[in-house]
Amino acid sequence: MGVTRREDAIDTRLHARPDTCAGAVPAGPPPTDRTGPTVPRMMLGARLRRLREESGITGLEAGRRIRASHSKISRLEMGRTGFKPRDVEDLLTLYGVTDDDERATLLALARASNVPGWWHVYHDIVPSWLNVYLGLEQAATVIRGYELQFIPGLLQTEGYARAVLRLGGDTDEERLERRLRLRMERRRVLDRDRPPHLWVVIDEAALRRPMGSSDLMRAQLEHLIEAGRQPHITIQVMPFAAGCHAAVAGPITVLRPPGGELPDVVYLEQLTGGVYPDKPTEIELYRHMMNRLVVQSEPPRATEEFLLRVMREQ
Repeated sequence: MGVTRREDAIDTRLHARPDTCAGAVPAGPPPTDRTGPTVPRMMLGARLRRLREESGITGLEAGRRIRASHSKISRLEMGRTGFKPRDVEDLLTLYGVTDDDERATLLALARASNVPGWWHVYHDIVPSWLNVYLGLEQAATVIRGYELQFIPGLLQTEGYARAVLRLGGDTDEERLERRLRLRMERRRVLDRDRPPHLWVVIDEAALRRPMGSSDLMRAQLEHLIEAGRQPHITIQVMPFAAGCHAAVAGPITVLRPPGGELPDVVYLEQLTGGVYPDKPTEIELYRHMMNRLVVQSEPPRATEEFLLRVMREQ
């Protein structure tokens, strides 16, 4: 099978039967008390953008209707901020939406767009760019990622996570422990009745890079082995023998929102923040890159033996 056909097979596995990976996908966004406002904002924003475009109304005209700027309409349509129900009502009237059921559904999304996620209690340590990511992570049906330096956050043990967080240079022990608690609570998304399908490629460098004691690393590798046995978790290793590849520059995460109406979201973590490439061509580029990484890596069935070998060689 050629590379392109193998990549197509990967996409088919992720799209065609989500119930085989993570349970049946709900028709709408998961409950906002669990996943936060990010996905309702994105769903409502996308729908309002389509309604505006179908009506032939510009962003400037829409902004005037709700006493706002064109840039605010852009932020609303991208799901970057919450909605006031009054503004949504005015926009729906401007766009000619008269169906009571549709208006009620979109107004419900507007209210959900302002419900804080469970991580709101960590507001002092969660910057705005991470707040968006947490909402996507907690609501996603599929989370795909590549990690070069570290074990992926959702698969880190407490000891390993603490060692990673100390690298940030924050000497405030209380803040460090709060960051650690947040990271550990994020992992609970994998224990739900309908968890996302987590599919990660981990570079061999991350497996062999010491983080704390040898016992700590052994516990982390054992945790990966146990996690990889779960039906909704796929772990692959990018071995040194594979040579250079397109993602050597840094980690990549691609998240699939629920409902089937929104495009995948790409997240690129950087030293002082996160970037979300949102052009269709950029999203397709990273989707293709993830597929190539999966093809170039060791197959999932070889992961457990690879991890055991790393443990023996430590």
